[in-house]
Amino acid sequence: MSVLLDNNAFRKAVLGLGPASKATGTLSATTFDLFTIAGGQVLITAFWLKCTTAISTDGGTLALTMVPTTGTTKTLVSATDLGTTDTAVGDLVGMTRGTSAVPAFLAAGQIELGVPLPAGTLKLTGASSVNGAVTAYCHWVPLVDGATLVAA
Repeated sequence: MSVLLDNNAFRKAVLGLGPASKATGTLSATTFDLFTIAGGQVLITAFWLKCTTAISTDGGTLALTMVPTTGTTKTLVSATDLGTTDTAVGDLVGMTRGTSAVPAFLAAGQIELGVPLPAGTLKLTGASSVNGAVTAYCHWVPLVDGATLVAA
């Protein structure tokens, strides 16, 4: 007896659409547009970073923000130092799930978010001393008909 499993269908059933991905190129004191949400609200079911060039500068932080088309900019992941304890090539970076109001990035942290977001742009912001490079990945589900999420 054989068991057949369609991995893509299973992943889509559990996490939704995606993953959409966006490489940052070299990090610095810059804001990177990662994903554009259009046509209405989406639910981010999973979000993580994969380090593609080591982050090794002390005090170099990254934060994740949502800049809506209308409304107020929100911090989804607080500025987190990923360089004091080096983040090596290939490391996956998720988020903490602590008791704070805003999670922080954490090597091998949680990737599940469950965050509803409006139309707008999801951005990664680097502090003045951050270095390295990452690729961001995002799974999502449209909450209204016609809502989309694409790499910016």
